[in-house]
Amino acid sequence: MTRAQPTKTETPAASLNDVAAHAHPERHFAGLPDAATARALLETIAAQTPTFAPERADRPVVLYGAGNLGRLARDHLRLVGLDFTLVVDRNADTLKDDPAWQGVTLMTPDAVPDSIKATALLAVSISTVPFVPLEAQLMADGWHRVVPFYDLAETFRDRHPLSNGWFAGAFSDDDLHAMTAVLDGWDDDISRAHHLQFIAWRRLRAEWSFAGAPMPSCARFFIPEVRTALDPAKTFLDLGAHHGSVVEAYLDAIGADGNTIRPFGGILAVEPDAANRAALLTLVSRLPSHIAERIIIENDPVDAMPGRRRFHSGLGYASQLSETGSEIIRTTTIDALAANLPAAPGFIKLHLEGAERDALLGGLATIRQHRPIIAVTVYHDADGLYRTAKVMMETLDGYRFLFRLHGWCGTGAVVYALPMERSSRS
Repeated sequence: MTRAQPTKTETPAASLNDVAAHAHPERHFAGLPDAATARALLETIAAQTPTFAPERADRPVVLYGAGNLGRLARDHLRLVGLDFTLVVDRNADTLKDDPAWQGVTLMTPDAVPDSIKATALLAVSISTVPFVPLEAQLMADGWHRVVPFYDLAETFRDRHPLSNGWFAGAFSDDDLHAMTAVLDGWDDDISRAHHLQFIAWRRLRAEWSFAGAPMPSCARFFIPEVRTALDPAKTFLDLGAHHGSVVEAYLDAIGADGNTIRPFGGILAVEPDAANRAALLTLVSRLPSHIAERIIIENDPVDAMPGRRRFHSGLGYASQLSETGSEIIRTTTIDALAANLPAAPGFIKLHLEGAERDALLGGLATIRQHRPIIAVTVYHDADGLYRTAKVMMETLDGYRFLFRLHGWCGTGAVVYALPMERSSRS
């Protein structure tokens, strides 16, 4: 196998010094890193000094991208009281008739005046494509300041808990020791590549990529290793179910449909946000009755232990346990939920906006007893650098662990744990 060798990639030079100073670096490797190479590359990251910080809106803000992230960015800026000038999208002419964008000025990229490009802060609300090439193209098109939206959102964390743009601090010796152990613990070199890519962005805002480790083309949480190990006769725990897209993906993965009745252990979906839960209930109501009747929807979020916590609702898929919330709600644990399941848990997915590690700690007895597949998002806070994976690796025997990135700009990072007896490396 070809091992990781750096290939220098040049970013087009900007015409203004002010523009060039804000261009993000990128680095491409011609192969995958084995454990020894991964350790050396981690040291390389740790030795460098970051040159980026959260972006303050010191000039008019323009959003680039009107997809799912663009809509979240729009709502976020409105909630924190920051207006934006316009939204730029290649499909602007079509989107003008979309009720979701009524009252918002939309423009195609080629329609934006040079005066706006020179004076605005362009917040990129897209995470499905590499950032650096897009940044370079936008700068070549005349934009002077281009930043990831999540970096801008970081400056409003005192009033809005959205945390996907966090910056990692300097690594202590203990941090490096723990991260090295986690890098060694991954089951394949693709995991090491994606983990290093994640660390490089979070610490340096440098966009790394490795030949042989592309972004998975499958749906998040349903990588091939998970799909082949699913047992539809067991219960799927969807923790942080939002509007039910993962419920639908799970039903597709196990082959459930309205024409064939297969052994189906059911689904337990947990969604604390009332608006999200209403959308989830609507989705379930439209499913075939023999499936819908085996889906349980719970309100209480999972935590390390039962109690009462502040919850910030009304944020769409960013609603979460947070001290910025005005609601105080009851919490439960995975262990408590599992005690009343119709069938043993076979797959647990956690997407909890940063509460994943605590939720895992409240479910260790269940996980050890029933040995489900586990998929955990780790991109919402610094626990994702290594702490969440470290807990899993240290407490779950007989599992193999994978790290996969499903998005750019350090987003979409998921740790997968697969019990050896249900897992194949073929």
